[in-house]
Amino acid sequence: MKRITFLLIPVMFLFSCGGRNEPGTRTVSVSIAPFKYFVDEISGGSFEVNVMVPAGANPHIYEPFPGQISALRKSEAYISNGFLGFEMAWLERFYEINRNMKKLSLGDSIEPLEADHDHSGEHSERADPHYWMSPKCAMKMAGAVKDLLISLDADRSGEYNVNYMRLLEKIVAADSMAAELSLIPGSGKFMIYHPNLAYLARDYGLTEIAVEHDGKEPSPSRLRDLIDIAEREKIKTILVQKEYDPRNAEAVAGETGAKVVAIDPLSADWYSTVTGIISLLKSDFEEALKTE
Repeated sequence: MKRITFLLIPVMFLFSCGGRNEPGTRTVSVSIAPFKYFVDEISGGSFEVNVMVPAGANPHIYEPFPGQISALRKSEAYISNGFLGFEMAWLERFYEINRNMKKLSLGDSIEPLEADHDHSGEHSERADPHYWMSPKCAMKMAGAVKDLLISLDADRSGEYNVNYMRLLEKIVAADSMAAELSLIPGSGKFMIYHPNLAYLARDYGLTEIAVEHDGKEPSPSRLRDLIDIAEREKIKTILVQKEYDPRNAEAVAGETGAKVVAIDPLSADWYSTVTGIISLLKSDFEEALKTE
């Protein structure tokens, strides 16, 4: 599938400063699909959401398509991650395309972790961008999105506040589930191919072990170390994001009796995704206890 580059966008289209939406439609653009969940839940669907990195794409190196740029031009606001590799290359260009957009970087709402891997080429990520996977971070994100939507549509502030409180109840429920993980006796260690859950680990006293190292596939010696770790820590599940090749995770699983489970951190259904991963970890930790 072909991708476009910035230079291929027609000049008149590129530097126009954001037109009005069609009557009855209002648009907000977001970097990734999980952010769409927060906009939809709080706005109640009163805004169309243009997702710049679609399902199945790699948000560290993605380049947008013309249809996404067209929707960006009509957007009233842009919600960015703040740390993703593709934003390092594209975000300022997006703001030039539509200078009227309000800007919200959700990375400003959280305490960032230093990036421990670099897979974004020349556009290095200065902090770990995967904070949306932690319910504690999500609480802060939801408040920031609510404030942005009210600034765009003050007449519906009451509705947005009610929807926000409903969303907060869901996030608190996910937070309570995650807090239970630290109460299960054992090491609290889990294995994942690409390190997407560092914030979940930090906020709930867990340890993330990544198969991928420095954005690269593991060496044979690293694979041997991972097999030893999985056996020693009685790891029963290895998580692999659907965008990544599972072969190295399967190699570790084949030597240890663990199972490989696909997850989708970029799903637009934030609540089901996060609580599903928490449930997987809970089952893994409890299974490890039975084998002691």
